[in-house]
Amino acid sequence: MSDDRGGAAATDDFRYRGNRLGLPESGSGSVPGVGRRLVGLILDWTLALLIAWGLYRAGLIGAGVTDEQQATTLISNMAMVVFAVSNILLLTLFGTSVGRRLVGVRVEATGERSWPWFVSMTVRTLLLCLVIPAVIYDRDTRGLHDRAAGTVSVRF
Repeated sequence: MSDDRGGAAATDDFRYRGNRLGLPESGSGSVPGVGRRLVGLILDWTLALLIAWGLYRAGLIGAGVTDEQQATTLISNMAMVVFAVSNILLLTLFGTSVGRRLVGVRVEATGERSWPWFVSMTVRTLLLCLVIPAVIYDRDTRGLHDRAAGTVSVRF
């Protein structure tokens, strides 16, 4: 009786995160750990919440909303929009966002997709906003959002 997993394991060249993508094991250009990327995400989300809250307090959104629960929902929804738009724009222009930059992470193309960079960043960000694709990841710690967009997060 043959074991198919043995054949797959023999051809799998996994040694560390990113080696199958031709990335170094450590230092600049290596795949960062989940913790570093999570901190960057939390920083980006916090910034989006602060911007949404500022827009609400300045009266630029939610005019006429008097109920605190409605205001909280409005600010949360606007934060998601701010997060998505800022990620698409910043990743397209600079390959990183404010939070990612602070933790030393940028996004690069892997060459798996021939889409324009803006399209890749839009797909990646929209899937990231759905959360589930981002928390399902492979041994290279590439989430489904990165796999779909043909990208990988690397260290500066």
